[in-house]
Amino acid sequence: MKIVIIDGNGGRMGKLIIEHLKRVHPEVELTAVGTNSIATSVMVKAGADVGATGENAVLVACRRADVIVGPIGIVIADALHGEITPAMAKAVGQSDAEKVLVPVNRCNHHIVGLGDISMSELVRQSCELICSMIEGKTP
Repeated sequence: MKIVIIDGNGGRMGKLIIEHLKRVHPEVELTAVGTNSIATSVMVKAGADVGATGENAVLVACRRADVIVGPIGIVIADALHGEITPAMAKAVGQSDAEKVLVPVNRCNHHIVGLGDISMSELVRQSCELICSMIEGKTP
């Protein structure tokens, strides 16, 4: 299974997801795609098998992924403080991969009903869902 983790800014969410997944399922191929080089570097240091940066990296990774993980902004053009281009959002949205979108209320995007859930809890819930996908359990 090929899992692509897309993150921007400082890559903190991607780092936490990669650390958890590598600890629980070290056999799974994790590709870290940062919208900037800092995010990519942080995710690679966290244990991603491969890392790449920028728009073209997102476009290529989305074609090859079984699962795409990231903040909900990866499907919204100009999100993550402008780091998500329209082409990136389109590539994620049109990919046949399963998508695990972490509902983060930031960057002028608000998810109603989310409540005040910590980043740690959002990552835990996301990783729980991804692990069930890896183990062949239908979410």
